[in-house]
Amino acid sequence: ALSWKVSRIVLNISLATYREVYTQFLKEMIIQPGIAKANLGLSREDVTMEDHPLNPNPESRWNTYFKDNEILLQIDKDVRRLYPDMAFFQRPTDYPCQLILDPQNDYETLRRRVEQTTLKAQTVNRNRSGVTNVSSPGKSLNLYPSNEYEVLPNGSEAHWEVVERILFIYAKLNPGIAYVQGMNEIVGPIYYTFATDPNSQWKGRSKSTIVLTFYYTFFCFTNLMSENRDNFIKSLDDSQCGITYKMESVYSMLKEKDQELYFKLLEQNIKPQYFTFRWLTLLLSQEFLLPDVIRIWDTLFSDQDRFHFLILVCCAMLILIRENLLAGDFTVNMRLLQDYPISDVHTILTKAKELQDNS
Repeated sequence: ALSWKVSRIVLNISLATYREVYTQFLKEMIIQPGIAKANLGLSREDVTMEDHPLNPNPESRWNTYFKDNEILLQIDKDVRRLYPDMAFFQRPTDYPCQLILDPQNDYETLRRRVEQTTLKAQTVNRNRSGVTNVSSPGKSLNLYPSNEYEVLPNGSEAHWEVVERILFIYAKLNPGIAYVQGMNEIVGPIYYTFATDPNSQWKGRSKSTIVLTFYYTFFCFTNLMSENRDNFIKSLDDSQCGITYKMESVYSMLKEKDQELYFKLLEQNIKPQYFTFRWLTLLLSQEFLLPDVIRIWDTLFSDQDRFHFLILVCCAMLILIRENLLAGDFTVNMRLLQDYPISDVHTILTKAKELQDNS
């Protein structure tokens, strides 16, 4: 994963600048309206006179706060279930963000903000005998499994909470795209790589108490999204830079490399959007185990034309199971494509490189 770490140099920003910028983002975006930190030179304001929670003015900080909560709740829902087959993201980080968690600070953690925003509701049912039954819809629908929402002790935070904060800051800085489901699957492998690196240079704590992993992950994610964000913008779907064009590019490549398989998929009306949408938007992060995803990304990120190489990888994945696809019907083939059977990513990458060399 060295190529990811090198990618941060592309931004041409010094380590001190990373720290300063990310710290400023925390101060500006993870703070409840009307609450300020005295030792930062800010004073507590009385928001009840000019600004208050019921203020309908679009410029109201409370109005912005509640709109941000809608995005935050979606992020929170997604990051809590990030890589559920691994315990890593549910574990507490060894380097919690002291700027946020220090009890002497007035900053509100996103965890508390979610807890306060998610109201507890009860459903009242009355049967024909007149017996009233009061139940919690969240509990009855198993919306919030107890193990998913296990609260860590004060002063601790789970790895998923760090990812949540990074995504929330990104959404605030990019209101045109904000947060789209699936971004959590993009930032997850980046954070995991830095947080588990045996070299403490990439995950230690800086003098400002902001963990290096936080802002390395944030800026690498931002850098990657600057190249990949068009896939998440619905209004661009049908443009040449949108996801529809890229999905069709997989079939165009397949037609060039294996016409028999291409026409077989057309004959069965298996359209590229049925399976390549997830492959392309999430950079194959949902198709393989995390260590294999990291191996694929290493190859992608080291390629100068990385997203064209991603098309080649997708094409290679189809060709490697061509015999199964040629023999299968629509149902069997859809199952193969949505639950890809080959787990040896080295074989896939070798095939993709072969296709690239023969282009």
